[in-house]
Amino acid sequence: MTADTQATDTSDKPDYDSPWKEALERFFPEFLALLFPAIYDQIDWSVAPEFLDKELQQIGGNSPRGRRYADKLVRVRAKDGSDLYVLIHVEVQGDAESDFSARMFLYQTRLRDRYTIDVVSLAVLTDTSPSFRPKSFRHARWGCGIVFRFPMVKLLDYAEPERWAELEASDNVFALVVMAQIRAKVTDDAETLKRWKFRLMRLMYERGYERVLIEELFRIIDWMVRLPEKLEAEFRQELYELEEQYHMPYVTTVEQAGIEKGKILGMELGVQQGMELGVQQGEARTILRLLDQKFGPEVVQMHRERIEQAELEQLDTWLGRILSADSPETIFH
Repeated sequence: MTADTQATDTSDKPDYDSPWKEALERFFPEFLALLFPAIYDQIDWSVAPEFLDKELQQIGGNSPRGRRYADKLVRVRAKDGSDLYVLIHVEVQGDAESDFSARMFLYQTRLRDRYTIDVVSLAVLTDTSPSFRPKSFRHARWGCGIVFRFPMVKLLDYAEPERWAELEASDNVFALVVMAQIRAKVTDDAETLKRWKFRLMRLMYERGYERVLIEELFRIIDWMVRLPEKLEAEFRQELYELEEQYHMPYVTTVEQAGIEKGKILGMELGVQQGMELGVQQGEARTILRLLDQKFGPEVVQMHRERIEQAELEQLDTWLGRILSADSPETIFH
């Protein structure tokens, strides 16, 4: 295969951490409903979940860390009438790791010790090793023993035809995130991966999703499913044609505007430079939207000019920081 048909040949390696963090925070009820429905049914959703990322970082600061993709700590209220709050710790694990179960137990005990309330630990395994299926931590010596069990979902199982068909038929928007992650992990041929990426986008338009939802899902999927430059350009053109067909120029509006602006500024910019300008404007728009959601409109106005004038490389850096940032200063330092 040539460099253009090898998914792993792209120098810009997939960033699975950022999209999972955003997906869990934006679609947490949908995530539980799809992958952990029994737990979803136990939660009082009239009370908004509270995300405790900063607290989780403090808890795990000195723990042994393997390569993982994302974790979340969420406080929810049980609907059993007890008015009881429960902590849900979600660990998204991207690689087979021998001490994963021990780490899950460590988080469980530290969280219970700090908050003195029930803690539910959930594992989402996104790796491609069929045999890696940790569900418990066990330790025993001299008659003293510990057994800690936790619910686990292996995304690789959903790649089987029957389970995949369930995902494609699901009206749960998080199914699209799961499908994107699976295809990004198991597809070696980039041409095939491009077709899957386009298929996921087409599903959104066929279902008539609102503009904001399509943009949010696209950002997550685009983060997960990365293509070589040439194929990415082809995908964007196919997506533009799809949006024209549905009269919904949501995702590609900014990119196309950038291309047109590049042409107006002078043909010497060339098509490639015009496309880069569109991508740059798209990333700036994404950062402004995330800033507004996380820190409010005043912060957006404070940093708007700086963001809109930044180079693409700088925008990439800021975008990678924004989801885990505790303050605007930690993004732009």
